[in-house]
Amino acid sequence: MVNHVKNVVIVGGGTAGWITASLLKRILKNHIQITLIESDEIGTVGVGEASIPPMVNFNHALGIGEQEFIKKTKATYKLGIEFEGWGDPSNNYMHAFGELGKSFPFCDFSHIWLRAHKLGLSEAISEFSLNTQAAKSSKFAHLKTIPNTQLTGLTYAYHFDAGLYAQLLSEHSQAQGVKRVEGKVVKVNSCHMSGNITSVELHSGHQHNADFFIDCSGLKGLLIEQTLNVGFEDWAHWLPCDSAWAVPCEHSAQEILPYTKSMAQTAGWQWQIPLQHRVGNGYVFSSKFIDEQTAKNNLLEQLPAKPISEPKLIKFKTGMRRKQWHQNVFAIGLSSGFLEPLESTSIHLIQTAALRLIKHFPYEGISQAAVDAANAEFEQEMVQVRDFIILHYKLTQRTDTEFWRWCKRMEVPESVSKKIALFSETGSCPVKTEELFQSVAWQQVMLGQGIMPKGYHPLAEQLDEAQLKSLLESLKTLIETTVDKLPSHSVFVNKVVS
Repeated sequence: MVNHVKNVVIVGGGTAGWITASLLKRILKNHIQITLIESDEIGTVGVGEASIPPMVNFNHALGIGEQEFIKKTKATYKLGIEFEGWGDPSNNYMHAFGELGKSFPFCDFSHIWLRAHKLGLSEAISEFSLNTQAAKSSKFAHLKTIPNTQLTGLTYAYHFDAGLYAQLLSEHSQAQGVKRVEGKVVKVNSCHMSGNITSVELHSGHQHNADFFIDCSGLKGLLIEQTLNVGFEDWAHWLPCDSAWAVPCEHSAQEILPYTKSMAQTAGWQWQIPLQHRVGNGYVFSSKFIDEQTAKNNLLEQLPAKPISEPKLIKFKTGMRRKQWHQNVFAIGLSSGFLEPLESTSIHLIQTAALRLIKHFPYEGISQAAVDAANAEFEQEMVQVRDFIILHYKLTQRTDTEFWRWCKRMEVPESVSKKIALFSETGSCPVKTEELFQSVAWQQVMLGQGIMPKGYHPLAEQLDEAQLKSLLESLKTLIETTVDKLPSHSVFVNKVVS
């Protein structure tokens, strides 16, 4: 095994490579030397244009100020994701970031709302989401708390140009001492005794030796799979989409929406992600249920405005490598696995992988205990995110196409079916504290796609009907008043970049 790790080579640039390089250099400073190899000939997938709230703090940890980020990546703000037609063709709901209403000790607000709904006092729980109401009004501002209360304000993430983000990270990384090498890896050399990778050889003939390698080579997994053969756990039997067409288009309106749209289609779903300079669009589909040309035509027919370029086809397999870390190789990004972008988790999984590597970094040599711990954390995280994405497909009420009938009938992991059963009966949805998607996220999807629990927590009875009605009315008024005072999203973005 490697005795000391001083020299690190990252194979592959793009968002994964440069996020990893930036964080490693920022945290580990001069304890290691980092070389990143990327080829201008090899394109990146580059459709990850939406994120989730942890990215706000992650950028701060990298030393990237929000104004610089918004300017240089043509970014906008994101308050959640609107799902159109996922429950049934006429059904819309939003998975918004942030909290719902006002929770009580040992009793989520969702239970209070369920009681109110059964009494006919409220139609939709989204009435009590500040994020949802601001998003639907196209409003945004930095707001930590609702004024004169202790209630959470707006929780946000970003829409951004992934290619420009990689450029920004590249500049920051190289300024801190990361060495960038242009070239295409054509050969990987390994030690016959240990099985460790010793060097990678470029098309130019130059060899780059290292103690430790990070595989950011994308879906092909040049080091982790093609060289070390760790294997792949395929999840296509739960997540059948295996392809996507992606194309940017012009803006169709002056107002830039502060949320992502996910619209159910014949054999998958279509995204719309509004940036400052364009709208990102894509159709994620299953090639078993629709051919590529028909999917492409469907996407182009439903664009909100004129396309800026030709659609790009991306083929993928949904699943994860059986190991993220094997020998002296750690895989980050698409090389470690792929979960479709339904809940905008791709960038987040890169960030958490880089943080995991730092947590277990083998300064004094690779410990099998550290390798095992990192791989267990990786598997747990991927499975948890996988389950949340499966939930959206399984809970469809659609029967209009074979694709949706298949999703409705499919057997799901026990971890998903148990959550659905518990929520259906009791309105409860407990999750572990370390899970990315907490109870409020599961609640919004399950309620949004048609599950109305039979019961609710007894503590929801602590208010009599008059008190309950007063609480809901005051919360609605508070949210409406707060939203009314917010500037429009477009005005706020323009102020940031001006």
